[in-house]
Order: sequence, then structure tokens, then C-alpha cells
Amino acid sequence: MNRTERLAAILDILAADGQVEVEEIVGKLGVSPATARRDLDSLANERLLTRTRGGATSGSVSYELPGRYNRDDHARQKHQIALAASALIPKGAVIGLCGGTTSTALAQVLSTREDLMEPSNRPTLTVVTNAINIAAQLAIRPNLKIMVTGGIVNARSYELVGPYADSILQKVALDIAFIGVNGIEPGTGPTINDEGEASVNSRMARRASEAYMLADSSKIGKRAFATMEDHRFHKLITDSGVTAEQLAAFTDAGTEVIVAPDV
Repeated sequence: MNRTERLAAILDILAADGQVEVEEIVGKLGVSPATARRDLDSLANERLLTRTRGGATSGSVSYELPGRYNRDDHARQKHQIALAASALIPKGAVIGLCGGTTSTALAQVLSTREDLMEPSNRPTLTVVTNAINIAAQLAIRPNLKIMVTGGIVNARSYELVGPYADSILQKVALDIAFIGVNGIEPGTGPTINDEGEASVNSRMARRASEAYMLADSSKIGKRAFATMEDHRFHKLITDSGVTAEQLAAFTDAGTEVIVAPDV
């Protein structure tokens, strides 16, 4: 596990428990106490946690999320997907991030990427998002340029939806868009629980040179309420829980699947 993965793992523990001890990091991540303390100090310097004697707490740092984000049975798989997605993003890119727990995991990984934190006179990454929790999470990173769409806040997902979000997205050009989904089938394609979010997601995908669906394997074969039929998605990032039969079905449907490795 490299440093970026360690820092993201520590933040995952904080998101779940609200606090972490040096001994817990040593046991779970297999590092020395000195390394655990250095990692905590580094995250504290970036205002991503509050140091305590022997550990750290999440306190009131900006990445705190609603309770449903913190009770996720598939957090490990989403972290794996986030690492695979991050590997596709070159320094200096312009990316789109919709809301949701998997996109939030990607934002967390990006917030600890060392190359994006190197001193620079230009943004090391530009992020366009309709998720106010992702914007708050990344806004404290001085090298990142954050653009937030307008719209009405969906209190369940923290996403901005509606015609104002659509009008802003019409004015941007993205290198890569990452779209979280609630369900995906090889025939039907991606589906979303909320029709307003589906509309914004489709718009964001159309504004990008490449668009990737982000879905942990538990969402494969499931169907939610709203489709995104006006944009054909051909690329999916999922975890190693995807079956050989599912991979074959996606291939037959013309969908390229990236399987995130276990870490």
C-alpha cells in the first residue's frame, strides 16, 4: 500500500468511526507507529482531520457527510474503484464528478494524491461537480480548481439538480466525466433513483470526451427508476465481484469494463 492509498484508508476509517488511534492504523494497515503518526500529521496539516493524543478525530472537517454515506457495506469496493478511476486522470485534466458515494470516494482519493498537491502556478486539476459535499471536500485543496453547478439541492444526495445545473454544464468542456449509478444492466444501461440526477448526469457525460460509469458489483443487474438513454455509456469501472457471465454480457453489449484490483 503506497502513501496515497494509506491516507485514503485512514480517511475511510474516520468516515466510518469518527476517530482513529495510531494503534488501529498500525494493525489495519500494517505500518509502523512512526509512519502512522506522520500520516496523521500530514492529514492534519491539510485540515482533513483533527489530531488528538494518540490518534485523530474527524471533528468538523469539511468532508463530513450525511449518515447514509458513512454506513456503506461496499465502502472497500468503492475505494478500489476510486483508485482505478484516479489512475485514469492525468495531472492538469478537467473532470466532471456527479454525486454519490462512489464519486465521493474518488474525490477522497484525489484529495490525497501527492502529484496534485505539488506547488504549481496553474491548477493541477479542475473539477466540475453538482455535489456540494464533494465541492466542500476538495475546496480546501489550493491546487485544485473547483466549479459547482447551480441548481436545487437534493437533500438526500447533496446533489444540485434542475435547469440551472443543466445551463452551467452547457458552458463547460470536460476531459473525463465520472458518473455514479444506482443500477446497471447490459441491455438497459445505467439507471438512477432520481430523474433530476439522471438528467444532470447525462448532461455531464455529454460534455466530456470520455465518460465512465462508476458502479460497485452489487449494482450490476439492478434497475433503478430513471434511465440515461440520451447518452450511450460504453465504459464501466467496477470491482472484482463482477462475474464472468456479467463481463461477457457487457462485452456483447459493447461496454468496456475496467475491473479495479483488490488492494
